[in-house]
Amino acid sequence: GLTMLPWLPAVAVLLVFDRSDGTLQLIEKAPWIPALGADYFVGVDGIGLILILLTCLVTPFALASSFGVRSYTKAYCVLILILQAMLFGTFTALNFVLWFLFWELALAPAFLLIRIWGGPGRTAAAYRFFLYTLFGSLLMLLSFVAIYLATGQFDFVALAKLGQSGGLEKALGEHFRWLPLAPSTLHYLVFFGVLVGVAVKVPILPLHAWLPAAYSQAPVGGSILLTGIMSKMGLYGFLRVLMPIFPGPMQTLQGPMILLAVATIVFAAAAALAQTDLKRIIAYSSINHLGYCLLGIFAVCSVADSPSLQSGAQKAAALNGVVLQLANHGIIASALFGFIGFLELRSGGSRGLNDFGGIRRPAPVLCGLMGITLFASIGLPGLNGFVGELLIFKGALPLAGATAAVACVGLLLTAIFLIRILQRVFNGPLNPIWEGLCDLSMRERLIMGPMIGLMLLLGIYPQLVIGLMNPTIIEMLDVLP
Repeated sequence: GLTMLPWLPAVAVLLVFDRSDGTLQLIEKAPWIPALGADYFVGVDGIGLILILLTCLVTPFALASSFGVRSYTKAYCVLILILQAMLFGTFTALNFVLWFLFWELALAPAFLLIRIWGGPGRTAAAYRFFLYTLFGSLLMLLSFVAIYLATGQFDFVALAKLGQSGGLEKALGEHFRWLPLAPSTLHYLVFFGVLVGVAVKVPILPLHAWLPAAYSQAPVGGSILLTGIMSKMGLYGFLRVLMPIFPGPMQTLQGPMILLAVATIVFAAAAALAQTDLKRIIAYSSINHLGYCLLGIFAVCSVADSPSLQSGAQKAAALNGVVLQLANHGIIASALFGFIGFLELRSGGSRGLNDFGGIRRPAPVLCGLMGITLFASIGLPGLNGFVGELLIFKGALPLAGATAAVACVGLLLTAIFLIRILQRVFNGPLNPIWEGLCDLSMRERLIMGPMIGLMLLLGIYPQLVIGLMNPTIIEMLDVLP
């Protein structure tokens, strides 16, 4: 019940939010630690509001899907509430110290959810998750300390103006002139630290090694939170921090970064094809789908030569696709982990691709609703997974044609490994041990109902999300080089 309370202020914000204004709204700013340049500085734009609404949706869904948690249930609920609060802070904070506080504190409840309630390999998975993300966060912290020493600023808005005018590179060069490094080299080192910090959370190849184990060993509610919301923190970091504050390095390094995005897409899809554990399949699928978001972001950082491209229409399409894909992936991937949790509950923990077979007969509702979700993940027209990918490729193909075309291989592989789930789990001869498999209860149908409904609604009318974020994206593109 408590996880539903944030819907009240979220809906209030939605009602007063000016959808025609792409700038930050509902800003609150007050001194916090003046000696450190830390202010209580929060606000929302269209992108932040969408992620807040997604957090409001996914968190109660994760808790409601946690049927398998039998021990320390109060502590489990408290940790989910803490994680929800930290996510709200991450998507609204506009001062680095405040933002980093929320960013790091979200790590603790996620670690404990894996470590205490996870599967047999939970200890190694939890510590790998912790160490990878902590390493990235330390590099990002060092980079922002260097920025503060050079500029006296932790304010994202002020730093974005410095970054776009070239003042950040100049300030770094002047403050660290005692180092035997050119100002541009310092600028790129600082950029690299922030890049690694946010890339680990997405994650980008080769910083992905923590994710399959963490997603597969976490309890169902933990897997839902990790894929549904926490993976969006890294992409939000690209949109809120890297693109506005480091437009030069993002543009200069666009070539290698877009190759990394394509490698992430294709590798993750191929790795999913090689898995037999349903949770690991969806974990690699998550890397694959978020790779399309990276493709869109990096494509937008290209230097367009033709006047038609400089109009920004393709860039706006790609970025709209990125944010729409964030929302859609949060809904689809969360639902898939929820369905896998229902299967585990009925089968005594079995979740192998080859453990089932023909369960469509005893559990038609479960298979039907999970089938809709799988087709949404494939990107079937009419379901919500289609529009985001379409917009990303509509923008990316004119801006980065060859690499974006290679990424289409990932679409084919995605269809293969997801259809394989339909074939081996739902269809074929019924394994005799599943003759008495229970279908979804009314409670479970009510839990899944909102997610399935949103897949259908956003597939038919994506303007519900695009209308909120498009002015913000136009505003963002207007100030980028």
